Amino acid sequence: MSAIKLARRVTDIRVSPSTAAAQKARDLKAEGRDIVDLTVGEPDFDTPDAIKDVAIAALRAGDTKYTPVNGTLALRKAIAHDYSSRLGIDTALDRICVGGGGKQILFLALMATVEAGDEVIIPAPYWVSYPDMVVANGGTPVIVPCGADTGFKLTPAALEAAITPTTRWLVLNSPSNPTGVAYSAEDLRALGAVLLEHPQVLVLCDEIYDRIWYADFLVSSLVSVVPELADRALVVNGVSKSYAMTGWRIGYAAGPKALVDAINKLQSQSSSCPASISQAAAAAALTGDQTSVEKTVAVYKDRCQRTWERLNRIEGLSCVKPDGAFYLYPNCAGVIGKTTPDGKTIETDLDFVIYLLESVGVATIHGGAYGLEPYFRLSTATSMEVLEDGCNRIEKACKALR
Repeated sequence: MSAIKLARRVTDIRVSPSTAAAQKARDLKAEGRDIVDLTVGEPDFDTPDAIKDVAIAALRAGDTKYTPVNGTLALRKAIAHDYSSRLGIDTALDRICVGGGGKQILFLALMATVEAGDEVIIPAPYWVSYPDMVVANGGTPVIVPCGADTGFKLTPAALEAAITPTTRWLVLNSPSNPTGVAYSAEDLRALGAVLLEHPQVLVLCDEIYDRIWYADFLVSSLVSVVPELADRALVVNGVSKSYAMTGWRIGYAAGPKALVDAINKLQSQSSSCPASISQAAAAAALTGDQTSVEKTVAVYKDRCQRTWERLNRIEGLSCVKPDGAFYLYPNCAGVIGKTTPDGKTIETDLDFVIYLLESVGVATIHGGAYGLEPYFRLSTATSMEVLEDGCNRIEKACKALR
């Protein structure tokens, strides 16, 4: 028996369900199984060559030392320019922090502000890591179900009902992982009106997918729509998704100086700073030609449209059309209660996801992992051929149910 006693901050949280599902798919492939893996939320494109070239040049120039904790001046200037020109958010350079991915920034923001008894409002469906990040930092996740009847979006009434004197944060993810649904300027203005009545509530605006955009309405950020909230909102983004730079590990945020200073202090005592070469590449990504982003977004949109059409033609499934990102979140209520060919009853969305994996070799993630059932998430960040194969297999599996 191990003598190691783990802290509750570890034992009280889960391994990321999406990470676990992706690993399961990899394990089955390694065993020789024919698996269509639709679990991974990672671009299948390579980082553009122009960005790689800048990183190589930085490496050869000896740009391999520690950087300032809050990121290089060049990168912070690039972030400030992007927020201003694209979102209408003007921010001073000392109100910007840079970390090892958007996930690290989110975690450090919660670590800097959340204590025992503090509540964090999380609309469901949610990205799988939000509740566990809150728990790891001693807080209490307050899950607010936001179903298809509200377009998977938090309403002002639901927000008002969820706020208590101990509410510390609201998490807003737009476009959403897992639904791809985004908040319009009108939506954000209505939520902002509620937030203005509750000055103790901070807002984590996770906008990591806001360049992967399909909606007819324009991209909006809460701070640009309701600038009065700038002193209590942290606008988080990064280069991972839009520029196919997941492995470069660069995320960033703009927000109140006191919060940014606290995040930087925590980073100084943990990872010190993000990688110098990755920061040079990220600055090039934000300031360079955006043609590669436009081309990949067009491909994502085509894939999403085609897969959405295919899924909605399968009996027992229905799917809301995303506004952005590269996910679909089909409702599988129509298959709940049916029986598989080997006599098992599909009682939950987890049962259905396991059935898809075991019967036709399609790996997806069950809706329960995202806080709302009965759904499942699949990623369209793969080729059209793989998506067509996956849809064919899902259709076959659904037709076999009785």
